[in-house]
Amino acid sequence: MLGWKPAGKMKSAPLEKPMKPMYLKDVEAFRGVGPRAEAIEGMKAAGVPVPQIMHLFAYKPDRTDHLAAFTQGVMRGPSPLLPGQRELIAALTSKLNQCLF
Repeated sequence: MLGWKPAGKMKSAPLEKPMKPMYLKDVEAFRGVGPRAEAIEGMKAAGVPVPQIMHLFAYKPDRTDHLAAFTQGVMRGPSPLLPGQRELIAALTSKLNQCLF
């Protein structure tokens, strides 16, 4: 795959404009525990922009676990499309919606 590098050696590309703060400042400022909170802290430490939905998932994991399971099923479950094709569709959709995600 062109441009692929091991996760430990990737550098984020400069963004055209910085991500705006969330409307829900308490959610963005929340310091949770668990894998989602650890991922957020790791991204911040690496200088990588944190997708705002990750803050929401870390804030109330008991309320968002079902959404994570649904997304995993859609992206990785049985389908006539390969997971990579589904990722490309999601990436294009995000791009068309001007989403940095």
